[in-house]
Amino acid sequence: MGTSDGGFGRLLHTWRDRLDPADAGLPPGRRRRAPGLRREELAQLAGLSVDYVLRLEQGRARNPSAQVVGALARALQLSRAERDQLYRGAGLLPPRDGTVDTHVPPGVQRLVARLGDIPIGVFSADWTLVWWNGMWADLFGDPDSIPPDDRNLARALFRTGAAHTAVRSVHSERGDEAFAAAIVADLRDALSRYPADAELNRLIGELRAESEAFEAVWSTGTAATAHTSERKTIRHPEVGDILVDCDVLLVPGVDLRMVTYTAPAASDAASKLELLRVTGSHVG
Repeated sequence: MGTSDGGFGRLLHTWRDRLDPADAGLPPGRRRRAPGLRREELAQLAGLSVDYVLRLEQGRARNPSAQVVGALARALQLSRAERDQLYRGAGLLPPRDGTVDTHVPPGVQRLVARLGDIPIGVFSADWTLVWWNGMWADLFGDPDSIPPDDRNLARALFRTGAAHTAVRSVHSERGDEAFAAAIVADLRDALSRYPADAELNRLIGELRAESEAFEAVWSTGTAATAHTSERKTIRHPEVGDILVDCDVLLVPGVDLRMVTYTAPAASDAASKLELLRVTGSHVG
């Protein structure tokens, strides 16, 4: 199956026109001749090229992948029903119930966008980063520069992919081994809730086969424990060490985790975070 009647492109254009740039966390710019997002803004939010978005809207690019459709649905802040409509418009089956959900509700996206002075990343149940704000990119590097598979925290911890460098810069007061064990326990808990999820099973199978450290922790059978606030030191290449409070907030009704990093007002860490916010310098 594939797109054939231009319906997918019309959906993209219609939903792009209705989304207020402020709700997407975009700064106010010059006067707009048309409402909604510009095509290049949608491309930026979805991690796609402007040319590809143009070809999708014009019906010249067909058969987008499920990964592309999911990224567009999140960028357009679609409801679950609209997301499913977009998948069908692309000739794809919508994500099944009983699988790890990567859909980020519009309200969560608006919250992340409007708390622009706080680094926030939104993760799915398998600890894949699915949404973030500009401050998150300033602190850890732009996730769009990392292959989508490497945006998974477990892969970043236990392998040597593109995201591993950013993870190595974060040190927990509880100890790095305790943090890694907590992520493995979370994956075990996710597997108990989503046993039929093919991608989750692929992730765990891959890590067990390729990482002795992961297999050693997995084989202990440790159950997941509730995340609590903890202090972490982030070693940023431009502003130095930043001591922050890390909180993991569960989103009611959807299996998502919002990870936030904050610092007390007037602290050295707060000054460094503000410097990153003002300069907007993503880690290379």
